[in-house]
Amino acid sequence: MKTDNSSFERVEEFRYLETTLTNQNSIQEEIQSRLKSGNACYHSVKNILSSSVLSKNLNIKIYRTIILPDVLYGCEIFSVILREEHRLMVFANGALRRIFGPMRDEVTGESRKLHYEELNALYSSPKLCR
Repeated sequence: MKTDNSSFERVEEFRYLETTLTNQNSIQEEIQSRLKSGNACYHSVKNILSSSVLSKNLNIKIYRTIILPDVLYGCEIFSVILREEHRLMVFANGALRRIFGPMRDEVTGESRKLHYEELNALYSSPKLCR
């Protein structure tokens, strides 16, 4: 493609804002890469987040300032379909479940994982994807 005195080469993919963009507008591999990076970031601070010394509010601040930015950097250019949105939400809910820990059932006394609605009640922040 040529404009004025400049010419541009057509490419299959390129990096922009630390994101790989493709000519098919497919973001699947980029989401997968971001989720791997987010998991690595979570596991690097896992000992801090699982410590009983820190409050849940401080753990949430760590999640918001360290883990989420790693996953969502440059996401403004993502063209997310429902499958990728679901993958991002699974990651976020999993990290939040690990931060909040299991819920003890008042009737049976058994521990169980938090349901989506319970996570939303505990974590009063907007969804990752809208």
